[in-house]
Amino acid sequence: MYRETVIIEENNIKKIINRISYEIIEKNKDIENICMLGIVSRGSDIAKRIGRKIKEIQNINIDVGFLNINYFRDDNKKNSISNNSIIEFDIEGKDVIIVDDVIFTCRTARAAIDAIISKGRPSSIQLAVLVDRGHKELPIKPDYIGKNIPTSKKEKIVVMLKEKDGIDSIAILREI
Repeated sequence: MYRETVIIEENNIKKIINRISYEIIEKNKDIENICMLGIVSRGSDIAKRIGRKIKEIQNINIDVGFLNINYFRDDNKKNSISNNSIIEFDIEGKDVIIVDDVIFTCRTARAAIDAIISKGRPSSIQLAVLVDRGHKELPIKPDYIGKNIPTSKKEKIVVMLKEKDGIDSIAILREI
């Protein structure tokens, strides 16, 4: 049994998205060369929001695609899962930003990198996450972090977004 505690509400999620958007603009001098790939499902929604914010700030349309990494996970049999990512643009030579809701062990990020490399050779790959909860098993560090929320391995972080859940919030689930 878990007890849920909301730790970040809608207004603060909006501020986090805004800050990540500005950080991406600052770090990428050639903003027209970036594209974003949101990890299905909530990473895709976050990537769309960041893309809209960058458009609002810079008046530049950023290509946003959706990355299904299941085929590339190290805990699934590759022959039983299809790779149905939606990337309607060329990533060759682009600065690709992977977007996800929560980073935990980094295995999802590693699978995302493999999925991207299977599609072409980008100029660079960066990583943006709404929440970094620690417990990394691989040497992968996000370039853009919305919020560091240290957790125990028994705790869970739940990101809810309006697009999927009708509400924006981030909660921590603790065993009781």
